[in-house]
Amino acid sequence: MKKRFIGRHLMVKGKYVDLILSGKKTLTIRLGIVKPRYEEIIVHGGGRPIAKVKVTRVYHKRIKELSDNDAAKDGFRSREELVKELKRIYEDLNENDWVTLIEFKVIQRLDQLSQEHPYMGLEPADLARLGLRYLSNELNAEEKKILLDLTRTNSIRATAYRLFGGIEKRHIVRRVLRKILNKLKDKGLIRG
Repeated sequence: MKKRFIGRHLMVKGKYVDLILSGKKTLTIRLGIVKPRYEEIIVHGGGRPIAKVKVTRVYHKRIKELSDNDAAKDGFRSREELVKELKRIYEDLNENDWVTLIEFKVIQRLDQLSQEHPYMGLEPADLARLGLRYLSNELNAEEKKILLDLTRTNSIRATAYRLFGGIEKRHIVRRVLRKILNKLKDKGLIRG
């Protein structure tokens, strides 16, 4: 079976948002062998980013090996309820198919960000990723270049140095980040 990867973003159905934010859903299941590329991932649901999570465990099982414990971590009452939902999502699913179970814990809710901190407590790289994902059509080429570099460096200083030749140009990077933050807030994608 071909291995697939999850990057910096994990999509979930909107109906799971409250379960994740309340800590009742600490696991997601994906069909096949899936490997997260990163330990920290931004989870999106209901058309918006909801949380930054840390992947705590990744393991694989066949459908027939799933347990009530797996179901509970995924926000279901029983194994039967979980398998029924998986079969609804993955129509040709059978008992011998492999699934990947990805356990996680929420490390930052994106609906309760601090107004007190610069960039509402978001890391520059996370803010850049959200801007590229949700505002790409509204950005000019220079803004996209700055945000893309920030996703690599997670440093305003390093991006200013790499793109503009010196840290004295940090104000350009900060201005783009403030613009992104304000647009994400105006659209209701993140909240304090």
